Amino acid sequence: MKRPAVFFDRDGVLNEDDGYAFDPGKIRWVEGAQQAVKAVNDAGYLAFVVTNQSGIARGFYEERHVCNLHEWMSRELAIVGARIDAFEFCPHHPDGLIERYRMLCSCRKPQPGMIRALLERYSVDIDASFMVGDKQSDLAAAQAAGIAAYLFDGSNLHTFIAPLLPDPSYPPDQSPSHRRGAVTED
Repeated sequence: MKRPAVFFDRDGVLNEDDGYAFDPGKIRWVEGAQQAVKAVNDAGYLAFVVTNQSGIARGFYEERHVCNLHEWMSRELAIVGARIDAFEFCPHHPDGLIERYRMLCSCRKPQPGMIRALLERYSVDIDASFMVGDKQSDLAAAQAAGIAAYLFDGSNLHTFIAPLLPDPSYPPDQSPSHRRGAVTED
């Protein structure tokens, strides 16, 4: 059975974008981020993270640092009863200093590769799914993958995402469909 999914950008949506974040000790959650992920889980949606991590290609940190950070985020989310079902990250950048990561690829947003990889691995209801990002490249990746996208304004993520989820007072088969194809910047 297919399930809807929310695709979150990471830096600037779940955590404050302080530039090349990889150290859990320096991570600051965006206000309402953990509650937003829990709301997504509680609504029956899959929760995914898709994040460009050019700091790897630039030599600022390694893939293992990103994986460690994602494990830390998962532990922190579990404390409030929330979970991310999968993390995808792109380590590439065409101007990277580390040769094996220096490339144009199909996974670096605005390309849809990370989203498409998740769509292949999970049974996702594309029509009911959406992306939340803080950059036009996030929206472009979602659009290229055929899912709706919303530009996060940096406020409280839970307050931002709650109206995008089905109203819990509606039975699941009568929930109004209000998102298909939506791309908004407010």
